[in-house]
Amino acid sequence: MSPTLRMTILDRHIARQFLQNFVLLVGGLLTIIMLIDFSLNFDEYAEIGGRLATAGGGLKSATTLWVFWNLWWPRLFQLVGFLLGLGLVAAMGFTAAQLVKNRELVAALAGGISLHRIARPMFMAALLLTGLQVLNRELLIPELAPLLVRDKKQAGSEQLGVMSQPLCTDGAGRLFYAQGVNLDTQTIEGLFVWERNAAGLMTRRITATRAQWQDGAWVLTEGRAVERGGSSASPPAKPVARIETDLDPTALKIRRFEGFSHNLSCGQINELLERFAAADDATDQRRIDELERVKWGRFGLLVTNLLALAACMPFFLRREPCSMVIQSLKAAPAALAAIGVGFAGAVGTIPGLPPHVSVFVPALILLPLSIAAVSGMRT
Repeated sequence: MSPTLRMTILDRHIARQFLQNFVLLVGGLLTIIMLIDFSLNFDEYAEIGGRLATAGGGLKSATTLWVFWNLWWPRLFQLVGFLLGLGLVAAMGFTAAQLVKNRELVAALAGGISLHRIARPMFMAALLLTGLQVLNRELLIPELAPLLVRDKKQAGSEQLGVMSQPLCTDGAGRLFYAQGVNLDTQTIEGLFVWERNAAGLMTRRITATRAQWQDGAWVLTEGRAVERGGSSASPPAKPVARIETDLDPTALKIRRFEGFSHNLSCGQINELLERFAAADDATDQRRIDELERVKWGRFGLLVTNLLALAACMPFFLRREPCSMVIQSLKAAPAALAAIGVGFAGAVGTIPGLPPHVSVFVPALILLPLSIAAVSGMRT
């Protein structure tokens, strides 16, 4: 058997062990998190399940477990992203421990294979998992975004419900108020809009009994506009069919639910950035910075996870025999510190730096440390 074929078999074996360990470890952590929440909030889930079962309407078979699963299954896709970095480092540690236990690491070193060569399939598997996380983040989570903003009281229901919208401004400086906003059907009941001039004085008031979002605008039912001029007499109302604004259902969701923007894809965030940039307002500049941080922070965190994995490799891949338990205790603080710095950089601000630069500062700090750790491996 040629050396090339033997190394291919070794790569597959190590990568398969790494992926299996990652799935088992992350799956175990997710199970523990769910069990803790279920045990601490069992009474609430039971109460919600009983209420839904009593209400009927197709939910007669609702049980406590069903309510719990209905709330948690979308969150699993979100939690995987938070546990990715920790899972990669832990999977590498368990894979290295298995290689040492089965004397496979000794055999590989005796065959002239370097530790860097043994680490390569682990890093390639980590890149694969990182790519899957990008797909999960950009394709699945945006589709599940409405389900991710629910709390326990909304468990068992996939509807966001109807709520009033307090006064808010759009990109054109108009004031919006809605008596009831249904984000599930993208409709508004009781809409009031005040258009203002440069001095902030009202120039026109628009009212509508109902509004439906269609083709980039709110289509009004019984829409009326009243001009406000200098005369004391009120001019007659004129019909208004639609209002074009950047205050679409997605923008209303962001205003209602704190953290909803974290569940949007990069494409959706770019659309919001274009709207806010066109408004050229100081308030919108703050929103632009926040959205920029959300968009680039997720990529900065992925890079930090990979660098943390590289920085922790020398703890587990060693030429001389050692206890993997002791090495795990040494690696844990370094891994937690690296991943923690990555999370802090993704959500925090650094004065004087734009958001799309500040989120990569942790990666820039870890890069030389990771290079030194990998290059310093004795092999």
